[in-house]
Amino acid sequence: MPPDITADVAIGILRNAGCEERIISHCIAVRDLALKFLKKSGADKNLVETGALLHDIGRSESHGLDHAAIGADICRNLGLDERVCRIVERHIGAGITYEECIKEGLEPRNYIPESVEEKIVAHADNLIKGRREITIEERLKRSDKLSAESKRRIFLLSEEIEKFRDD
Repeated sequence: MPPDITADVAIGILRNAGCEERIISHCIAVRDLALKFLKKSGADKNLVETGALLHDIGRSESHGLDHAAIGADICRNLGLDERVCRIVERHIGAGITYEECIKEGLEPRNYIPESVEEKIVAHADNLIKGRREITIEERLKRSDKLSAESKRRIFLLSEEIEKFRDD
C-alpha cells in the first residue's frame, strides 16, 4: 500500500488496531509537529504524515519499548509501504542500537532512524509529551532512565532536524 493514505484512513487504522484515544491524540500532535519540518528538509509529506500518525500503533498491544517492533509488524501485516513500517520501527528516541536491544531484551533489529522522514518523526515524537510540545531540554530531563549515549543521540538528532523547522 502506498504511503499516501489519507489521515482519516490512518486514524481508522489506529482505532481498528485498538489504540486508545489518548494515543491517537498523541499521534495527531506528533504529525502536526512533524509537518513543520517538511519544507526545508525535502522530506516526502505523505510518508511523514502517515508514519507520524501510525508511529505508536504498537501501543495497541504494548506500552514497552517493544511497541515499535510490534507496530512495524502490524503495519507490515496490513501491507503498508515498507518506508512507513521503518518509520514506526525506528521512532523511539533517536533509535536503539543492537547492544541496547540485547540489554533491554528486545528482538535485535535496526532501530536507528536513517531516512530524513524517519528522523523527522522520531524527533517530533521526542518533543511531544501527550499532546503538548516540550523542549529538547525538557525531554532530556524527563529521560532519566536513558543512558548518556542515548541522550547524546537524541540531542544530535535534535540539532540535525531543528534546522528544518518552518515556524
